[in-house]
Amino acid sequence: MAETRTPRPLPALRVAATSLVGTVALYIALVAFGNITDFGTNQQFVRHVLAMDTTFKDDDLMWHAITSHALQDSAYVAIIVWETAAALLLIAATWLWARRHPSARRLSTVGLSMLLLLFGAGFIAIGGEWFAMWQSKTWNGLDAATRIIVLTGVVLLVTNLPGAAAEDS
Repeated sequence: MAETRTPRPLPALRVAATSLVGTVALYIALVAFGNITDFGTNQQFVRHVLAMDTTFKDDDLMWHAITSHALQDSAYVAIIVWETAAALLLIAATWLWARRHPSARRLSTVGLSMLLLLFGAGFIAIGGEWFAMWQSKTWNGLDAATRIIVLTGVVLLVTNLPGAAAEDS
């Protein structure tokens, strides 16, 4: 008589990692999609932050301002490209998690790290400090960037816990 094998259930940690990576993938895909289809809304955000036109106008800082629309729009397009690349990586990683593929953790780590760099280095450090975004009552994205960093950081930690990935089983 042939032995029948029943599939092993997915460990809860792997289910959590798959769900969390999928959630961040969906979120950043929607952000990128929104930036592409409603280009002008966040284009204005980037332009105002880089121009520093709603900050305290401190002469010691205003030399940081970028007022060229071409440079501002280039920065915005670079952000959209980065978001789109991260979204595609995280969508692929979600699929790999669901398939129990050993590359899921590695791909998730790359995609999540891209978001940490964009929102940590890009929005909080460069936008918040270099361009003094924190001074603006109107064009201040620090709270949103912080929320994304916290979510992304938690997901990165969960996906890298022992036992989450297929190679850990």
